Amino acid sequence: MWQALLLSIALGFSTANGRRRFVEWVTGLALNVEEHTITQSLIGLDRVQDWKALESYVEYGSWPDTLLPLALGWAVDQAPGRVWHGYRVWAGDDTKVHRTSKNVWGTCTFHEYTARCPNRATTVRAHNWVVLGALLHNPEQPAWFVPVAGRLYFRKTQLPPTGEEFRTKCELLVELARQQASTRPGPHLLVCDGGFALGSVVQPLVRPDDPKQPRVDVLTRLRHDARLSALPPVQRRAGQRGPTPKWGRPLAPPRQGGRWPGPWHAGQAFLYGRLRQVRWKEVVCLWRVLGHQTAVKAVVAEVEGYRQRFTLVTSATDLTGLQVVELFCARFRQEDGFRDLKQRLGWEECRAWTKKPILRTTQVLFVTMTALRLLQFQLEEASGDDWWLHPPWNPHKVRPSVLDMERLLRQHREQIQRCLAAWLEADEKAGK
Repeated sequence: MWQALLLSIALGFSTANGRRRFVEWVTGLALNVEEHTITQSLIGLDRVQDWKALESYVEYGSWPDTLLPLALGWAVDQAPGRVWHGYRVWAGDDTKVHRTSKNVWGTCTFHEYTARCPNRATTVRAHNWVVLGALLHNPEQPAWFVPVAGRLYFRKTQLPPTGEEFRTKCELLVELARQQASTRPGPHLLVCDGGFALGSVVQPLVRPDDPKQPRVDVLTRLRHDARLSALPPVQRRAGQRGPTPKWGRPLAPPRQGGRWPGPWHAGQAFLYGRLRQVRWKEVVCLWRVLGHQTAVKAVVAEVEGYRQRFTLVTSATDLTGLQVVELFCARFRQEDGFRDLKQRLGWEECRAWTKKPILRTTQVLFVTMTALRLLQFQLEEASGDDWWLHPPWNPHKVRPSVLDMERLLRQHREQIQRCLAAWLEADEKAGK
C-alpha cells in the first residue's frame, strides 16, 4: 500500500533509477528515528551500501521540480474532504527553517522575536519558505493540512551567488496557487493570513489579466482600518449629473463592523478544537484592495472564547459568514503542519549545503508528510481506526497524529525492508 502510494506520486521521474531513489529516500525518512539525513535514513532501511548512489542522485540526478508538486496535488485530490463548501481549499503562509552557517546556500538573516524564545539570538540565519498546502474537511474535528509545494524566498540584499532572481513572498504565493489551480477543476479558494491581504496577491488571483489563468478566490483577515464601500447604485437618480459612480457610500471600518447594515446572525461551528457559538454580521461590498470591479463579502464575528472580534473578507461571495469563519480558523492547521515537519520529520535537521539538495530535501519532506496522511485515510477506509493507539490516559485524543503513522510503519520495519529490497533488486536486474 505504501509503495503503491509513493509510485503514484513519482510518475514525474523520467528514469526508473530516479523512482527507485525517490521511494527509498521517502521510506527512509518515514522509518527514521534519529536525525533525518540521507545516511541515517538509509541506516534505518538497512541499505547503507546505497549512501553514495543516493547522495549523488540528490546532487546531480534528474529531478521533476515542476511535476512532483503537481503529482502530489493530484494524489491529494483523491483524499476525503478535499472539496469543502464547494471549493478546493488551499492554505498559504511562510515559515522559517533555521540554519546556523552563512555558507549554506540560500540562507538570509532575520530578526527573531525574543519574546517567543528568550534564549535565542535576536538575529538568526534561516531559509524562509513560502508554503502552499491543501485543507481537508474533517467533520466535527479539526481539519487536515497536507503540504503540497513550496518556494524559497531570498532578501533582495542577500541573493545567493547562483544568479537567483528576486521575487517577493506575494509573487511566490501567487505562482504556487496558480500552478496547482491550473491543473485541476475549480472552484479554488486560498486562505491566507492578513499579511498577504495585498493587491499584489488578491488581484492576480481573483482577477487575472490572462484569461487562460484560473481564478482563485481569496479568504483573508481584514485590517481594522480597511477601506470598504457599499455597492454602487444600479440606477441613476433623476437629473443626476456626471459619470456613473463606481463606488458606493463608504462603510464603517471593520473595527466598527457592528455598524454595518444588516442583522446579526447566530450559529455554531467547529473552531479551534471544539464547537463554538458564533455571532456574526456579513455584508456584500467593495474592497479598495481588490478594486471596484469585483464585489466581496466582509464578515465581522464574535466567537465564543475570544474577546476580540474576527474581521474577515472573501471574494467567494456565495459562502455564508459562518462558513467564512470556519474556513479561516481551519488555516491554523497549517501551523501544526509546520510543527510536524520540523519536529517529526526533521526539517531543521537538513545537512545539505548546496542548492539542489536543499530544495529537493524540502520537497521530499512534503511528500513524506502528505503520503503518511494519505496512507492514514486509506487505512481508515479499509479497517477503521483500530490500527493506532488510543491512549487510555488521554481520552480526548480522537484522531491519529503523524507520530502514530510513523509508529505504525516502524512496527512493520522488517517487512518493509524486505519488500523494498526485493523491489529494488528486481527493478535493477530487469535493467530498467
